[in-house]
Amino acid sequence: MALHWKLIVDSKNAIAIADFWANALGYQVEDAGALIDQLVAAGQLPEEAVVEHGGRKYFRGFAAIRHPDDPYDPVSGIGKGRRILFQDVPEEKSVKNRLHIDVHAGDEGLEALVSRLESLGAKRVQKYDKGPAGHWWLMLDPEGNEFCAAG
Repeated sequence: MALHWKLIVDSKNAIAIADFWANALGYQVEDAGALIDQLVAAGQLPEEAVVEHGGRKYFRGFAAIRHPDDPYDPVSGIGKGRRILFQDVPEEKSVKNRLHIDVHAGDEGLEALVSRLESLGAKRVQKYDKGPAGHWWLMLDPEGNEFCAAG
């Protein structure tokens, strides 16, 4: 039996990096506003555990994105499919990622994809051309996490 999963990414600013990755992947930022309002009203969540950004409420230090075609819980906003959760941690990133995301160019082509990602705050690091194995750019997201943009 296949298991459900989500990718957890440690971050410095969960909300900002969730915005970047939602735009980069064409995903949706999860909206937990209804759940947050419900928990605050019931006295189960203190106001200081909530932060607002872009007219939306978030659990302080957490933000998630989900694939727009996957199912989600309408009350909590939590996706039930492809999902990435960003959580703030106190320590800085210190070494190369052991796991990374590959973003594949569609009809737009690799150069257009890389340019679009740069406009969102990513940085090009190194171009790789491995002949029949493909070509790609090693890039950094706005928090310095490595990922690849592939053609």
